[in-house]
Amino acid sequence: MTTSYERPFVAQLEKRFSGDNPLIQVLVGPRQVGKTTGVRQLLARYPGNSHYANADDLLITDRTWLIEQWQKALLLGDGTLLIIDEVQKISNWSETIKSLWDSNPRKLRVIVLGSSSLQIQTGLTESLAGRFELTKIYHWTYTELKHAFGYNLERFLLFGGYPGSVSYEDDYDRWYSYLKDSIIESVIGKDILLNRTVGNPALFRQAFEILCRYPAQEISYTKLLGQLQDKGNTDLIKYYIELYAGAFLIHPLEKYSAKGWLTRSSSPKILISCPALYTMTEGPRVLEDLDKRGRVFELAVGSEMMQLSGELFYWREKNAEVDFIHRYQGRLYAIEVKSGRRKSAKGLESFIKQFPDAIPIIITPDNFPLFSEDPRKFLAVL
Repeated sequence: MTTSYERPFVAQLEKRFSGDNPLIQVLVGPRQVGKTTGVRQLLARYPGNSHYANADDLLITDRTWLIEQWQKALLLGDGTLLIIDEVQKISNWSETIKSLWDSNPRKLRVIVLGSSSLQIQTGLTESLAGRFELTKIYHWTYTELKHAFGYNLERFLLFGGYPGSVSYEDDYDRWYSYLKDSIIESVIGKDILLNRTVGNPALFRQAFEILCRYPAQEISYTKLLGQLQDKGNTDLIKYYIELYAGAFLIHPLEKYSAKGWLTRSSSPKILISCPALYTMTEGPRVLEDLDKRGRVFELAVGSEMMQLSGELFYWREKNAEVDFIHRYQGRLYAIEVKSGRRKSAKGLESFIKQFPDAIPIIITPDNFPLFSEDPRKFLAVL
């Protein structure tokens, strides 16, 4: 992974620590997207004292190690930056940090992060309420990969999302093995199955492969369940999707409706977190199929929309559909993705008739680079 490129969250953390009395900063996100690299970049230019500790280096992890690191930072003086990496490996880490923070409020600048988003988010809700700010760090965007590695759109749609895999792109089998063994299996085996109850791990893995075949597509829970080689009910597949969403691999979108109960009861639109996960499923020639290419491009737009504050939905009534509905600060955006894939053009018009205050947005391969540079500005201008 390149260390010269700096992801935007680094500057965001720096700004927060420059203010008075910052809260604990918690970073969550998928594996191998640069969380540790980013905090090290921040560490390198932090103006005060600092202490970095990584729980991954330990054979035995307990709360006494965490107390020791906290005390080392305190001895360096007020305002010291303390970074605890792989914090989820410490038993009762959230309760321990709560106790330490409350006994020495705001004397330290604290960042905690780790590779298991599910474990970290559970700890936050159980112990650290009101004491932290959460930063979600997603897969790399097209703009980031373009600036860091010279990506064009074609390359992004084929391999985008994981910078660590860039050096393997010329050898598809090696690239595939890296993603499957070093990333996906680590997420499934270490982050999910070790921390959540899953009755049939083989079925759970199979569900991920099935979900990845439906990029940016609406599909019923019943149909998904029917493809699993096991008997069950729709609650099972909902639970699986919930776990994959918590690990930042799958984002299920609900159907937009002014009536909330209709939204919650809808079939999900499966938004895979980055194009690389679809290429793994379909193979390196996936973009030669016009329909699949269109799906990947829609997925690329949706995955970048997921990174924005606000809510993201899709909309469909009979044969009329809109790819994405984005709701933010009282504004409603109806986003149509034009990619060459054959589909009805009536959706946007139908939606605007029902919701006349909605702002129609059309994203194409031509304007996608501009959109990716600053999605919020792109939406505000149109």
